[in-house]
Amino acid sequence: MRLPKYALPVSVIGTLAGSTLLLNLMEFSTAVALVLIVIGLFVFRDYSSGGRYNGEERIAGKTVIVTGANTGIGKETARELARRGGRIIMACRDLDKCEIARKEIVLETANKSVECRKLDLASFASIRAFAKLINSTESHVDILINNAGVMMCPKMLTEDGLEMQMGVNHFGHFLLTQLLLDKLKASAPSRIIFLSSLAHTRGQINFEDLNSAQEYNSRTVYGQSKLANVLCTQELAKILEGTNVTVNCLHPGVVNTELSRHLGFTQSKIGSFVFFPIKFLLLKTPLQGAQTTLRLALDPSLEKVTGKYFSDCREKEPAPQGQDAAAAKRLWAVSEAWTRVKQD
Repeated sequence: MRLPKYALPVSVIGTLAGSTLLLNLMEFSTAVALVLIVIGLFVFRDYSSGGRYNGEERIAGKTVIVTGANTGIGKETARELARRGGRIIMACRDLDKCEIARKEIVLETANKSVECRKLDLASFASIRAFAKLINSTESHVDILINNAGVMMCPKMLTEDGLEMQMGVNHFGHFLLTQLLLDKLKASAPSRIIFLSSLAHTRGQINFEDLNSAQEYNSRTVYGQSKLANVLCTQELAKILEGTNVTVNCLHPGVVNTELSRHLGFTQSKIGSFVFFPIKFLLLKTPLQGAQTTLRLALDPSLEKVTGKYFSDCREKEPAPQGQDAAAAKRLWAVSEAWTRVKQD
């Protein structure tokens, strides 16, 4: 029986079959390689995210204030502390956004003791109103987490005429902490936590132009405000000696949050697209960024530790300018004068 004229020779069929098998194997190998690369990227991302706090402490009966709790690190901090049974006061400027976050946290944690309170750290009047409400309605405040902040924004002034980054990151939290200090002392043992940044290492306190009236560089001033957090922590720790109230500060890591909204390359779609792989690989998630805060808030071994700087869940040494006792004392005096806290 003759083969049809259009039939391929057996050798050709074998070659084609072998080629198809080879292609299939190559496709399979490529798929496996891609899967392994993706898994490797996730492992690398998790490994490079720094420490994780694994303590299982419950804080039922404790009241926690978290500033800037409607987004980013603050939101994840509030969520985890709510999960552990605490009464959480979310202190936020935008109450609508705060309420959305609050409902999400309540739904996820089944903790109904989560509340929103109005706090605009760019307004001394708002800070005083918030503190007055807390002092009159809360029987105790066990943990104050000064989390909110602004980073590298265009030059703007607060309601009280202060440069925005120093006004919010330092002076606003300074005033808030001072106004709640008696409540924290009465609630001892209690803890105060300031979110600083590695940016403090490039900061200098310019006492001759602290409000940046003569010259403004957003990066320089951000570093100054974060250095102010470190210095404030050390001076306050000395003032609180013997009160059983501790105060520590931390660098949360480089975290993918709304804090970077003023950076130029995040403003365009092209910039966001190009920067996405870098953000995915090198930037922490907000939950990862919250881990050091959680340790400082919860770890029983830190109950007596005060005046320290932490990063990746471990105590670290701050930059030399962050250990300048004379600068810390001078900044404290200036902060008292500018916020008029002694009048309160």
